[in-house]
Amino acid sequence: MKMSHVGIMVGNMDKAVEFYTKALGLEIVMGKSAVTEEKETAIGRMCIAVFGEGFKGFNIAHLVTSDGIGFELFEMKDRQEKHHVDFSRIGIFHYCLETNDFEGVIKRVEQFGGKVRMDIMRYHPEDDSKPYQMVYLEDPFGNLFELYSHSYSETYSSEYE
Repeated sequence: MKMSHVGIMVGNMDKAVEFYTKALGLEIVMGKSAVTEEKETAIGRMCIAVFGEGFKGFNIAHLVTSDGIGFELFEMKDRQEKHHVDFSRIGIFHYCLETNDFEGVIKRVEQFGGKVRMDIMRYHPEDDSKPYQMVYLEDPFGNLFELYSHSYSETYSSEYE
């Protein structure tokens, strides 16, 4: 099994594309495009099946990480402006990105309207040979994501305190 893409609801498509490309370094595959509610095309019928009758349309953009994972950004016509995570509800609450420019990404996240949610954490502070760091961040719309300094396998290949 391979990861293909993740879909993220955003409050402003132009700001979202700027954040995900300039702060996080994703590349645009397909820029902002409008989708309307209609039943004449396969994509129209698929959107009605997913979003239900009366979804009113949306803008979408397709971006991709350096390792080929897609990010679909959705700006619904009828939407909230900010996501509020409810940790008592079942469902996906974050995704995680990995970077070689850990401090630089954190600075750009704040520069482009995102937020740092916690102090940077080291999984193995007692072992200088394992400098694995992580931090929770959010995009300008309140969507949570985690940032890793090393791969998932490296980070979790041994016990941590």
